[in-house]
Amino acid sequence: MIAVTGATGHLGRHVIDQLLRKVPATQVVAVVRSPDKAKDLAERGVQVRQGDYEKPATLDAAFQGIDSLLLISSNEVGKRLSQHEAAIAAAKKAGVKHVVYTSLLHADTSGLSLAPEHLGTEKALRASGLGFTLLRNGWYLENYTENLGSALQHGVLLGAAKEGRIAAAARADFAAAAVAVLTTPGHEGKVYELAGDAPFTMAELAAEVARQSGKPVAYNDLPQDKYEETLRGFGLPGPVAQMLASADAGIARGELDDRSGELHRLIGRDTTPLAQAVSVGLKGA
Repeated sequence: MIAVTGATGHLGRHVIDQLLRKVPATQVVAVVRSPDKAKDLAERGVQVRQGDYEKPATLDAAFQGIDSLLLISSNEVGKRLSQHEAAIAAAKKAGVKHVVYTSLLHADTSGLSLAPEHLGTEKALRASGLGFTLLRNGWYLENYTENLGSALQHGVLLGAAKEGRIAAAARADFAAAAVAVLTTPGHEGKVYELAGDAPFTMAELAAEVARQSGKPVAYNDLPQDKYEETLRGFGLPGPVAQMLASADAGIARGELDDRSGELHRLIGRDTTPLAQAVSVGLKGA
């Protein structure tokens, strides 16, 4: 039995879709905070169980009979570590054999503000005695391509990444890596640094958007504090604006660049090209 937490999230749905091509639906469990949002998964034969990181008793029940667990990191920055520790404790209590965790690219050396909670979770997994695999995921291409409407309207992409390269891949690529680890042997105890095949700069992203859209789009690089201030002005909460500006500063330092090719090898194919992701994004812009 394979369980996926956060199964109705963007990454979780990709994982479930791809799992169902590999194993019978009767072997797949979707652990979700709101089962009402997973009715479509239930209709496909997936067992849906209610599980909330903030309610450990629900996790105790959700993980019963599970052999392998994909622990998709919580989206509640600042609460992640305690939530993940609760999930790890519940997995151990339920007798889960193998926990696969979606961490952050180079979490052990990263200066990104997101890194400490991921690294803390990795340490908790190591200390738990459970079998584990760490999937250190880089940035999603969709972080950049799902909201291109503003760039097209104003002719500019904003950031503070300077000339730093971003080794992003599509959510479907990272999902494929998770499915490979969950459905094939030999991954226990492994740490995978997962990133796209062709790192790009923000200026190159802007140029690709301009090329495909036929509209002028340029990259405007701002100082980190100015970028954070601008994001706040757009209405983003302070902590989110700070996190995004900090991430761009990390990109400028090269912290989301990676040339290891581990994602490519794990999924057995090229990762999604930037041009393809932009094409999809423009259709929805």
